[in-house]
Amino acid sequence: MDKAADAADFRSRIGRDVLTVAVFKADWCPDCRFLDLFMADIEEAFRDRIEFLEVDRDELLDLFIELDIYGIPSFVAFRGGREIVRFVSKLRKSRPEIERFLDRAIQVDAALSG
Repeated sequence: MDKAADAADFRSRIGRDVLTVAVFKADWCPDCRFLDLFMADIEEAFRDRIEFLEVDRDELLDLFIELDIYGIPSFVAFRGGREIVRFVSKLRKSRPEIERFLDRAIQVDAALSG
């Protein structure tokens, strides 16, 4: 998964006209590291429909505050710089929960685009 280098890179990436899901996490977070067990498979399964972007809490804390993301790991879907749906909490997320969120992001994106 590509990682946002800084806030400008993040804004540039989410500003494109493609469905982009930002994954907000930190290296020290055990629930974030749990995602490493299956996120590559999820990215592959959704690669034709979603672009993924990792955002590190410790590197971009101001961005987390600006976006009201206080629990990690969290997922936020964007298109054209606009947030369309989010899955934000401090709880560990399972693979099925993440896949349901991504399916919902695709549906919301299609409804807003169509």
